[in-house]
Amino acid sequence: MTTNGWLQIAFFSIALLLVTKPLGIYVLKVYDGSMRWLRPLERVLYRVGGVDPDEDQHWTRYAASMLIFSAASMLLTYAVLRLQHLLPLNPQAMGAVPDRQAFETAASFTTNTNWQSYSGETTMSYFSQMTQLTFHNFASAATGGALAIALARGITRHSAGRLGNFWVDLVRGTLYLLLPISTVIALLFVQQGVIQNFAHYITVTTVEGVKQVLAMGPVASQEAIKQLGTNGGGFFNANSAHPFENPTPWTNFWQMFAIFMIPAALTYAYGRMAKNQKHGWALWAAMFVLFIAGTGSAYWAEARGNPIHASRGIDVVATQDNPGGNMEGKEVRFGIASTALFATVTTDASCGAVNAMHDSFTPLGGLVPLVNMQLGEVVFGGVGSGLYGMLVMVVLAVFIAGLMVGRTPEYLGKKIQAREVQMAMLFVLIFAGTILVMSGITAVSPAGLKGLNNAGPHGLSEIIYAFTSTAANNGSAFAGLTGTTYYYNTLLGLNTLIGRFGMMVPMLALAGFMAEKKTVPESAGTFPVTTPLFVALLVSVILIVGALTFFPALSLGPIVEHFLMQTGRLF
Repeated sequence: MTTNGWLQIAFFSIALLLVTKPLGIYVLKVYDGSMRWLRPLERVLYRVGGVDPDEDQHWTRYAASMLIFSAASMLLTYAVLRLQHLLPLNPQAMGAVPDRQAFETAASFTTNTNWQSYSGETTMSYFSQMTQLTFHNFASAATGGALAIALARGITRHSAGRLGNFWVDLVRGTLYLLLPISTVIALLFVQQGVIQNFAHYITVTTVEGVKQVLAMGPVASQEAIKQLGTNGGGFFNANSAHPFENPTPWTNFWQMFAIFMIPAALTYAYGRMAKNQKHGWALWAAMFVLFIAGTGSAYWAEARGNPIHASRGIDVVATQDNPGGNMEGKEVRFGIASTALFATVTTDASCGAVNAMHDSFTPLGGLVPLVNMQLGEVVFGGVGSGLYGMLVMVVLAVFIAGLMVGRTPEYLGKKIQAREVQMAMLFVLIFAGTILVMSGITAVSPAGLKGLNNAGPHGLSEIIYAFTSTAANNGSAFAGLTGTTYYYNTLLGLNTLIGRFGMMVPMLALAGFMAEKKTVPESAGTFPVTTPLFVALLVSVILIVGALTFFPALSLGPIVEHFLMQTGRLF
């Protein structure tokens, strides 16, 4: 580890802190209707869609609207991918996407997962990329933001189970938040060299005299919302390691910053909604503690390098002329510190964009992204999903605190009772259950093992990573797994749907139940939610839930692989 590396991490952290308040105020104004500069367009959209913007939906109607929108848009995407060979903007004459892959891709992008079992530059036409995949980059992020605000409303007001209007929240999040910021980021990317065109692919001759095809396309526009919406799907197969997607250290910084900026701002907006700004900052602090712990662990593991490499004469010590450590699978233009930071940021959030190959990390370095996702991606997390996942953990933490002092738990003046705890636990159990059950089935299934390119604990890590990533709606991967089979296309596609909607519905039920409750005055037994003690309790609950659930599986994968690496015996 180097001073320069820690300075990069510190610079990113300070920038994130500085943007939290101003963007949080803006986010609050977006969702409370204060922003009016696109109101004529907003009204047109409501009229065309037959939406009554003044309707305050009950949580069941809010959930139904979300599910209907998601199902309809997923079916449309499936149809377009199957028919893309007949549609325009296809200069490379891409064929129809196979049925199993079209299902997985439609499910993946609808759920903000963006898991890709295909190479973008050889599978998707410009039309498919722009009208379907990029559309979902906006829509799935706006859906997550809408649901986070709905849960915040449920907690902070008494409204007989009513949470606002899904269609209004969806439109406002898209028009006022995602579109303007992604436009600015896209221009920044173009200035730094990210390509943006509709040209045919170019054939060039390399200095060795070999013919090479360079893929073209409208990359910068998709790259901006890919990161801002915590989506992660790459225009190219190499994702953000590709020089056309992420050419410079500055684009690398802006990509990481875009991933975290809205999730961080939502904590401030929530503090304003709860009329308890210190509580909003307490949530931010809990997220940051977990973030910096993960970043430091990944950086340490990768900077130490691989002792097997060292035993074979490779210099793993950092010097002025040598980055040292484990540079396998990493881009020289980013280095170890920025790569470890990117890997942590992208798996803390439900993004999944990668600027290096996680499969090439050391066992403990690869453990960090895996654990980040298994914590429920509540460390800032995705747009909306990070906040509502953290608030579910807050409910559990307050419930545990209430049990410890022998009183009915209260959160922001509302009593936490059986229904709320049941929904919170259902949220947690669905996530853990789908990962462990599907990973277990795959580990003993001939069809699952057939797609595995590595034996031993690393192969198990690849299986667990795939189902963790899809259930967490992340989309990154350990690349040793061949996912282009009927088995994986089907199971991973189903896993994305369970991990998204199977968790959203109990979360909205929790929001509805909280909205039905009256606020009671604070008393001497009320657990304070603004103190360092609360932050410590919240972090502990998150870690304990993750450790108790996944530690046995992790001990058979990356942990045992680490000890094997120390002895020089890797499969």
